[in-house]
Amino acid sequence: MLLPVLIVALCFAHAAHVITLPQGLRVFIVFALLISLMLTGMPISIALGLTVLSFMFTLTDVRTESVALKLFTGIENFEIMAIPFFILAGNFLTHGGVARRMITFATSLVGHWYGGLALSGVVACALFAAISGSSPATVVAIGSVILPAMVAQGFPKRFGAGVITTSGSLGILIPPSIPMVLYAVSTNSSVGKLFIAGIVPGLALATLLGMTTFYRAWRNDYPRMPKATFMERLDAFRKSIWGILLIVIVIGGIYSGLFTPTEAAAVSAVYAFIVAVFIYKDLKLRDVPRVLLSSANLSAMLLYIITNAVLFSFLMTYENVPQALAQWMIDQGLGWIGFLLLVNILLLLAGNVMEPSSIILIMAPILFPVAVKLGIDPIHFGILMTVNMEVGLCHPPVGLNLYVASGIAKMGITELTVAVWPWLLTMLGFLVVVTYWPGLSLWLPRLLGM
Repeated sequence: MLLPVLIVALCFAHAAHVITLPQGLRVFIVFALLISLMLTGMPISIALGLTVLSFMFTLTDVRTESVALKLFTGIENFEIMAIPFFILAGNFLTHGGVARRMITFATSLVGHWYGGLALSGVVACALFAAISGSSPATVVAIGSVILPAMVAQGFPKRFGAGVITTSGSLGILIPPSIPMVLYAVSTNSSVGKLFIAGIVPGLALATLLGMTTFYRAWRNDYPRMPKATFMERLDAFRKSIWGILLIVIVIGGIYSGLFTPTEAAAVSAVYAFIVAVFIYKDLKLRDVPRVLLSSANLSAMLLYIITNAVLFSFLMTYENVPQALAQWMIDQGLGWIGFLLLVNILLLLAGNVMEPSSIILIMAPILFPVAVKLGIDPIHFGILMTVNMEVGLCHPPVGLNLYVASGIAKMGITELTVAVWPWLLTMLGFLVVVTYWPGLSLWLPRLLGM
């Protein structure tokens, strides 16, 4: 509690010309203030806002008018509108029975293999990820249905929780993805290209998580289910088709040029409402206001973080931090290989204290110019950051998926952390592949002429 007070006092001493802080030390103090405020337990949005205000009024001579102008122009972005729409669509689908039908369809496909129900969870997470855009929403929707079923069938609770916690992270890699939208807003990249680029890595990671699940189930001889007949599979597909169609609408609509990613988000929200309320009828009209309110709460929180992050990145740019960092790395002879290694370490460390949205909004504007200067493709860099965010969601102390899965499985965070390790190691290995094999991310966009 005392540390941020001392740092702010140091800032005011500089403003009063009692002491003079060099530029490098000023930048270090800003990051120290942000981290110290977060360590007090303060919400990241408030900590970011207080850091920006302290920096602006004590350590820079930037005019308040230009900051106000940047504040409004920074969030006056058409693509930001996609965020509340994707959140709303995900909430409608979470409460609308789509997840249950997708699990039934996935079980009909892979349920007869070793660890069939667990493999069904991986497939269902991949399918639901392609319509929700959120990892915690995927864990809630799939985990709340499949975890009790796995325990009832004889699977250890640890095994089931490990599968769902890590597979749920596919929610931000397989498009549509809210973190990808945030990255695009922060770096002026193409949301459509990022969505298309995330398809192959998303399917590859889902396959690797499935293989890890199958291997552990085979070694421990976990339960299998009877093989579904062709008609059972067809019936399960027919019942889940309305949810699966949303994947075609979003990705097909963006690629065909029928609508932009923001328009796709709006269409998906309306479509999800119709499917949940009028087709599946699992969501009653009287429950719609509750879904709207929870979506508004989450959207407001994200937009508040975006607002403060826009100011933070503006002040960093004003202080020439990204440019100085890029020049320093070039002077040190640090090529793109060394830079990407440092980026991964930095993002994995940041994942210990911040959630994905905050990391992207703070780090992307600083690291992106360096990546561009070193010749790294902006889309590849965006996918790399997204995979890092996936890993951060699955390890303590602030991994959101851990807390969501903990609530569903009624397990402690420590026990759950031990449970996810086999799949987390798989994700870390995949991160290395994504980092140093740009073709994995860029192959499909190039094939489609993007």
